[in-house]
Amino acid sequence: MAEPRRHVVIRPRMPADDAAIARVTDAAFGTMGEARLIEALREAGTAAIELVAVGDSDVVGHILFSALDVTVDGRAIKTLALAPMAVTPVQQRTGIGSALVRAGLDRARDGRWEATIVLGHPSYYPRFGFSAAPRHLEAPYSGRSFMALVLRPGALDGQSGRVAYPAAFTLVNQGKVGTVL
Repeated sequence: MAEPRRHVVIRPRMPADDAAIARVTDAAFGTMGEARLIEALREAGTAAIELVAVGDSDVVGHILFSALDVTVDGRAIKTLALAPMAVTPVQQRTGIGSALVRAGLDRARDGRWEATIVLGHPSYYPRFGFSAAPRHLEAPYSGRSFMALVLRPGALDGQSGRVAYPAAFTLVNQGKVGTVL
């Protein structure tokens, strides 16, 4: 059973948070792959929105949205990939993850992003408005976990489209990205 939710502040990530972010992410996922992904996306310059949840001076959660190359009918669509999002295991199921997702999506809307794509739990992300990604989007992922949230009406409408993830996603999956702090 999760501990009661502590008072948590959501704020932008600072470089001094990086070691704590890696620890939270490793603990949440049980592997170093997602922490490596975070570092690789930062190094590639694709990290667009990065927030932490801080409770009692400790980082207890983190979310990263990175720029994603999406085209529909030949037009570039200003799109983000939501990945990864992590909350320290003892604080999971207390609303911290939801607060991070909502805060990140608010910033995405304010930043004039047109869509967000996530590869995540199909029972979790629909509460934020995500639904199955349009079938006309050709991507390396598919199925119920491949979801999209349109932030500008009509942004993903079209006949054909393509989603190209940053190389960091492939490198992490192949184990070619080094360890982080």
